[in-house]
Amino acid sequence: MCNTILGRKLGMTQVWSDDDRLIPVTVIQAGPCTVVQIKTADKEGYEAIQIGFDTIKNEKKINKPTKGHFENSGVKPTKVLREVHVTCGTNYELGQEITVDVLADVKKVDVTGISKGKGFAGVMKRHNYGGGPGGHGSHFHREPGSIGMCATPSRVHKGMGLPGHMGDERVTVKNLEVVKIDSEQNLLLVKGAVPGGKGALVSVRTA
Repeated sequence: MCNTILGRKLGMTQVWSDDDRLIPVTVIQAGPCTVVQIKTADKEGYEAIQIGFDTIKNEKKINKPTKGHFENSGVKPTKVLREVHVTCGTNYELGQEITVDVLADVKKVDVTGISKGKGFAGVMKRHNYGGGPGGHGSHFHREPGSIGMCATPSRVHKGMGLPGHMGDERVTVKNLEVVKIDSEQNLLLVKGAVPGGKGALVSVRTA
């Protein structure tokens, strides 16, 4: 059984639990995804399927190699293609639809996405440094301070937290609780926050 599905983050809201607790949840439009390609151990050396998500309405926007790839599978072109490892690829068929129901019996999931880009950020925002004194006499407020050594080893160690580009990177949040699944609308509600802004592409897999 495929344990991964693609979706888009719709936003956050809150729902009441059975014991009258208010739970913050992220709403994800999970699928439907279509099987575009099947890879087997006999041919490719490993078992996997390629799934597509978010159908392209205007097929003029795709190039000829991509269009031919979808035509060979008999599937409508999609905006997103991802390869998912499975135990046995022969259990799937080209054009088969994978819906949010694959997570029906799952209690916790891992969600992967691209975090929000924050641009260039200093060390206090990027690495949670404490900074210097806030008084008027201090000329050292939001700087990193001393980062090297005067003697041995007389250099800055690798991995030192410095100012730079923050966010816009692949992030995985693990063990998020599945609160609710709406099969009719392909919606998945998970407890807590997931990477990315509204409309961001996410990958949901069994924890």
